[in-house]
Amino acid sequence: MAKIALINQRYGLEINGGSEYYTRLIAEQLAKKHEVEVLTTCALKYDDWENYYQSGIHNVNGIVVRRFPTTQNRLPGHPKDGEKWIDDQGPFVPELINYIKEYNDEYDVFFPVTYLYYTTVKAIPLIAEKSIVIPTAHNEYLIYYPVYKRVFGADNNYSKPAAFMFLTEEECDFVHKLFKNYSIPSWVAGVGVDLPTNIDGNRFREKYNIKEDYCIYVGRIEQGKNCEAMLNYFLEYKKRNKNKMKLVLMGKNSFNIEIPKQNDIIHLGFVSEEDKFDGISGAKVLWLNSMFESLSIVVLEAFSLGVPVLVNEHCEVLRGHCIKSNAGLYYKGYFEFEGVLNYLINHDKEYAIMCNNAKRYIEHNYKWEIVMDKFDKAIELVMKKR
Repeated sequence: MAKIALINQRYGLEINGGSEYYTRLIAEQLAKKHEVEVLTTCALKYDDWENYYQSGIHNVNGIVVRRFPTTQNRLPGHPKDGEKWIDDQGPFVPELINYIKEYNDEYDVFFPVTYLYYTTVKAIPLIAEKSIVIPTAHNEYLIYYPVYKRVFGADNNYSKPAAFMFLTEEECDFVHKLFKNYSIPSWVAGVGVDLPTNIDGNRFREKYNIKEDYCIYVGRIEQGKNCEAMLNYFLEYKKRNKNKMKLVLMGKNSFNIEIPKQNDIIHLGFVSEEDKFDGISGAKVLWLNSMFESLSIVVLEAFSLGVPVLVNEHCEVLRGHCIKSNAGLYYKGYFEFEGVLNYLINHDKEYAIMCNNAKRYIEHNYKWEIVMDKFDKAIELVMKKR
């Protein structure tokens, strides 16, 4: 048994960000074999990092969570400014870094999650030889700035991480090509999918009075997820196609994106786990227009429920899920979107095959025993090195 610390910028049951949710799932799985803690901030929202939770030690679903306060809000800046950018972008939480300096020796393995933030960039130089980095990286402009080379073992002024844990083959290939860090051990693990025992799409339809077919979007409603374009696509689709298709949105509208007020668009805000899984189960298709994803747990959850997906071709990870599973379609631009959505609506036989393919893809690739076996091997490697 090892003593393990996961490091993430936010952590809590109320937080539905991708890497934050992923961290919670992995922490709870690791705790079945190891002594696990999470080192994080008191922030709830990433747009300002304002302290929400009390600092100190908490228990979240049986996991020890050490929260440290941020000492400044998120500030505008430019990544070319290097260290200043990392401080300004935040979450600026020097107490967390000081804790790692002081208590480093008490932990056997660290898992910093998400390459982008202060919590990872500042921690890695202190823990490199026993860190297994989960970068959740994708091809965005920020990753090309020199300040991030230390995270990926490409800055000779800093020690290299002991290993990497990638979420997809696409992420692994991208990082290796960009940083030439092939010599650092790595695994592609992904995540397992946990489904509640009682999922009922009809219950969701009755609760929200939805009788028609609907596409569903689950996640933060923001420009970073390309939601504005998604809403414009749907408005155009309804103008050109006189069917009863609706769009259901689940997630916080953190940046006040204008959501059109019309009967075919239903925004539910942040919902319970029961509503989330019931809603996905009852949907015709899960729709993600995002151009940048490193895994997308919600796609895996939809597949596990036998629900196909529609995704933006620009995102290599989402396109890869579709190609490898034969359970989703991807599009480039509005007219291809219209075509693939209408294909799913009008081809019942092919749609049923895709539903079956979706479940098979999860069964073969995203079971917890497969995922955690890779984590076990990575932890064993670090322990042996030390």
